[in-house]
Amino acid sequence: MRGGTPPPGDFGQRLRLLRARAGVSQEALSQAAGVSVRALADMERGRTRGPQRRTVQALAEALGLDEVEAAALEESAALGRPRPRTDAVPAAPGALTLPRDIRDFTARDAALAGLLELARDAGPSRSVVTVVAGQPGLGKTAFAVHAAHRLAPHFPDGQFALDLHGMDAEPTTPRDALARLLRAMGIDDAAIPAGTDERAGLWRSLAAGRRLLLLLDNAVDESQVGPLLPGTGPSLTIVTSRNALAGLESVHRCDLALLRREEAVELLTRILGPERVRAEAQAARDLADLCGHLPLAVRIAGQRLLSRPHERLGKLVARLAAEGRRLDGLEAGSLRVRAAFALSYRQLPAGSRTFLRRAALAAGPDFSPETGALLAGLSYDEAMACAEELTDAGLLQSDPAAERYHFHDLLRLYAAEQVEAEDAPEARDAALDRTARWMLRRATAAALHFDVDHDRTAPSGDPDPEGAPAGREEARAWLEAERAQWLAALRRAHDTGWHREVLDTAAAMHWFSDLNQHWEQWVEVFQRSAGSARALGSRQEEAVHLNYLAWAYNLCVHDPRAALASAGEALVAARESGDGLQEGWALGYGAGALHRLGRPEEAHTRLREAADCLAAQDSHPARLAELTILNTLGTLLRLMGRPAEALEIHRRSEQICREAVPGRADELIALYHAVARQQIGNDLAALERWSEAEPSLRQALASFEARQMPAWAEQARLDLGRVLGAMGHPEARQTLLAARDALAALRSPRQAEAVDALAALDQVTADR
Repeated sequence: MRGGTPPPGDFGQRLRLLRARAGVSQEALSQAAGVSVRALADMERGRTRGPQRRTVQALAEALGLDEVEAAALEESAALGRPRPRTDAVPAAPGALTLPRDIRDFTARDAALAGLLELARDAGPSRSVVTVVAGQPGLGKTAFAVHAAHRLAPHFPDGQFALDLHGMDAEPTTPRDALARLLRAMGIDDAAIPAGTDERAGLWRSLAAGRRLLLLLDNAVDESQVGPLLPGTGPSLTIVTSRNALAGLESVHRCDLALLRREEAVELLTRILGPERVRAEAQAARDLADLCGHLPLAVRIAGQRLLSRPHERLGKLVARLAAEGRRLDGLEAGSLRVRAAFALSYRQLPAGSRTFLRRAALAAGPDFSPETGALLAGLSYDEAMACAEELTDAGLLQSDPAAERYHFHDLLRLYAAEQVEAEDAPEARDAALDRTARWMLRRATAAALHFDVDHDRTAPSGDPDPEGAPAGREEARAWLEAERAQWLAALRRAHDTGWHREVLDTAAAMHWFSDLNQHWEQWVEVFQRSAGSARALGSRQEEAVHLNYLAWAYNLCVHDPRAALASAGEALVAARESGDGLQEGWALGYGAGALHRLGRPEEAHTRLREAADCLAAQDSHPARLAELTILNTLGTLLRLMGRPAEALEIHRRSEQICREAVPGRADELIALYHAVARQQIGNDLAALERWSEAEPSLRQALASFEARQMPAWAEQARLDLGRVLGAMGHPEARQTLLAARDALAALRSPRQAEAVDALAALDQVTADR
């Protein structure tokens, strides 16, 4: 051999000389042998003195060595491998070997790439630890095992896997785990120290300087894992746990997400075969969705179908579509989604178990700590502690920006099952009643921040004054975040017969609803409040809430037929109760519905009647109603081709605003004035007085935006964009684009107008 013969035990020098003789670079040998360049460099520098037999065989084949040379290379590697003490018995074959890899493992490419990068970063003074944590069913163990097999060539000094039994009643103790690791390193039982600290010290000394891969699966907590981690040396430890193990310092965290839909379908394809999935492509997508893209659930569904080769995917989809049977359907042999959840649930303290299952009663996709506390009968601080514990255990996910939490869909079903199994019906009803009453009181107090008639000096009525929203912005944020929860409370109150509470809440919501007319839920709110007024026998309140309902049908769900019917009922109730104000409103809402139904002459007649009715009344609310009716009447006249008359009506409305309405806040009158300015701008545009129309529309848009009224602002933006387009203004296209996108997001029927206006503008531009 050129360059002399190296000492028998100097594997690195021998390998370097053999590579030089072959005339290949480290990169070329790395590719041919399937060993990383980093691992190869460590071998040649003597950092790795005794790589495993399979690594040596791969190198010998890549270098083209004959049997004698290959045997000599293996002998030099064997001399550098860890040796048992002189009094030790060799370790049992296969001790702590990696579990079998999964052939159909799918996705997780980014997470695998991250671990590969960590493996490359491991150095003599840096032992790398990564924690793979998360909710049950994410496939943490499958991922860790697959990653360990992929990374094995980078750690030629050994790969060990140890199940710590974190979900068992008695998890593996650090002392016992260390004994198993020491035996795997060749230490005889008689030579293993008695104490945990001494065992940990010996383990670290043996691991130091070696490129070891350690998989610690199913860890229970930090105290179990800490003593098992190598100290210095180029090792990599992968820890899997259902708990976050947040107390482990200087570790990398690998967050596994749910599979994407296409990844879940790919997993089904690898289990069942492409032909079967292709034959029912939509059913495969539906099945992935019903499994919540949870790897365990998708695998169970796939294994179940694999065992039934003649069963259609659509049959399982139909079964899983019924929520009450979904967890029953996600079973295949010993694989059961319910069992995976039960393991974690049984580990929880009693208070956290109660919090978890009762949280399944919350309405909407997520819930606040207040809701969890009310349902579980805990204080706020106790609920927060439970929520954080459950988040660390992977049983809840926390919102990245707000104090809110949510379930995976299947976990919610499991938690709901536990309510049925563990809570008496009386306890469940008491929890829901307690939560509903609290939510209605908070919702009413929050909504009153927007009520112009509310006395700001009066007690708020909030159930927790210290934690109540302060001011409109906080009130708006709470009402939006808790929309599903207070709406569920309103339903329960109505169905339970708390009709006064329903009316109080809905009445308080009136002005707030006007700011958020893109919410379809207002129809249900006012349906229930009108029903409660009817149940209480109050015709006057029934007229009020039927008018609110007519408004919601007209503007929130764009159903003019239902609006006309509701306005008709309101008109009858108003006349029976002698309420002229509600009579005027009912005429106005009915006119709006008639206009939307393509009956403009009838709408015009009814609006004139409404205006006369309200003008005859001497009250502040009547003046505000009159302003609304005048603005609506003017708009109708313009659409009927009478823009000059429309402008006159809207100028009259503007004049009332300028004179102010006694007893009404300037802010409210400013809002009515903004509506008048918008309509004046549209009237001027209809008269082709573009330069006069532009400032009116800009003023209206600015006013609506300042009040955070998107449904109003985007319509004004559309009107402005059309005027700018007629003027050839450079802002026209961008304004119309913004209006189109926003109106589409609001599900406004006027989005079609924005699309047409853009098309017309583009045509004009093309013709120039």
